[in-house]
Amino acid sequence: MSSKHNPSPRRVFTPEFKTRLVLQLLSKERTVAELCREHGLRDTQVHQWRQSFLERAEHAFAPETPPKESKRIAELEQLVGQQALELAILKRALGR
Repeated sequence: MSSKHNPSPRRVFTPEFKTRLVLQLLSKERTVAELCREHGLRDTQVHQWRQSFLERAEHAFAPETPPKESKRIAELEQLVGQQALELAILKRALGR
């Protein structure tokens, strides 16, 4: 009989949970060690969340463009570029 080690499934943490933890850390309300003990986390994970939070902080004040609109804008920009290229080819062909 072979014994296989069944690792416990990975826990998934919501963005809200991570944000709350990082804010507690940044406000010095709690230490990394306290948060890790309370929630059964590794300190490297908490430090990664903190780093990710700080790297993305500048986007908190950026004007929001809904993802659907951003995709549509990119599609339209690509279409304009394609049409500009076609126009240049046609002008060259006509000798203008």
